[in-house]
Parts: sequence; C-alpha cells; structure tokens
Amino acid sequence: MLPLQMGRPGAAPLRVLAFGAHPDDAEIGCGGTILKLIADGAIGSFCWVVLSGHDARMEEARASAEAMLESVEDRTILQPGFRDGFFPYDGADIKGFFEDVKRDFEPDVIVTHQRHDLHQDHRITCELTWNTFRNHLILEYEVPKYDGDLRSPNLFVPLTEAVLERKVAILLEHFPSQRDKHWFDGELFRGLARLRGAESNSPTGYAEGFRVRKLVLST
Repeated sequence: MLPLQMGRPGAAPLRVLAFGAHPDDAEIGCGGTILKLIADGAIGSFCWVVLSGHDARMEEARASAEAMLESVEDRTILQPGFRDGFFPYDGADIKGFFEDVKRDFEPDVIVTHQRHDLHQDHRITCELTWNTFRNHLILEYEVPKYDGDLRSPNLFVPLTEAVLERKVAILLEHFPSQRDKHWFDGELFRGLARLRGAESNSPTGYAEGFRVRKLVLST
C-alpha cells in the first residue's frame, strides 16, 4: 500500500479544524491522528469545536481538548452548547454557528463525523461541515457505538503504540462521566485501532481510519 505523505519539508504548518457533536467524539474518532500530527510538528493552528454539552460534560471536553493540544500554542476551543439529541431540530442555529467558524478560521484540513453515522447529531454535523466548507480537505472519522454503523475506511493513519496509549489515557482520565458505559473502555479503543492497523498493513500494527470523499492530488 503506497503511503500519501501530508506536508513537505519546509512547508507551512497546517491549520486544522476539528468538529465533534459531543464531548469525546473527536478524541475517540481521530485523537490518535491529532496527537501524531502534533508530535510530527505538522500543526501550526488548531480550532477544536465541541457542539453540545453542558456543565460537567463541557468541563470534561475542555480539559480533554487542552490535554490533546497542550503543545499547540495557537489553539482555540469552541463550545457553543447546542442541545444534545436535537441537532435536526436546531439546524438553523447550528448552521449559523458553522458560518461564524468559517468566517473566523481558515483551515487546511477538517476532521468531522462520517456521512453514514446513524446518530442524528453526528450526521447533521457531517452534513453541515460539507455544506459550509466547499473547498477543503475533509476527513470523516468513525465512532464505534451500539448502532453498528462502522464502514470500510479508505484512508488510514498509522499510530505508534505510544500515541495510541496517550489517546486512551486522555479519554479515560478526562471523561469520568462516561466510565459507567459498557463500551467506554481502553479495550474497545485499542481493538478498533488494531483492526484498522491490520487492514492498512500498518508497520506499527495500529491505525485510525477515515472516509475521504474528494481528494485533489497536486505535485
């Protein structure tokens, strides 16, 4: 499998925009990739958006994002506090927020939920990402859950075991409100990364998977 390298020696660091419908979504779906890019010195600016959450959940989300982005000096964390579970009905307000983000931050890469996610909030987040950002590289991450909506990724990011363990540690440390959920554990997060590693022939044995709908190749 031929790897596609992001960035070139001497290229400007990337401006990355991450959308999560809920606290912990982005960490679960692409936390390893974010940590890898930061460690590689590939990120210059980061805008982290958690669309819903209140009280303790918002505090958890901010603490987690700060831990993920601790070495990125130019970082912004946005928490507009939309209602969990009501995204299809609050769509106009959420769309307005997306337009505000677009006005204030010009990303090189966007990570967001995947199109076929069966959770309505995840799906609306993906739809509004594509509706708002029309000329950007958009990577759609996956979130394992009860719905059973995982599909075959077509882009993989290899992760070292150290990066994967850092991702898992952040999730388990910063989201205590989720620990009683039967699916929220390191075994699940590591298991999916191991599966994606096998599918991509990752030299490290682990990877995160994404869906990419449009990719423009330039040399």
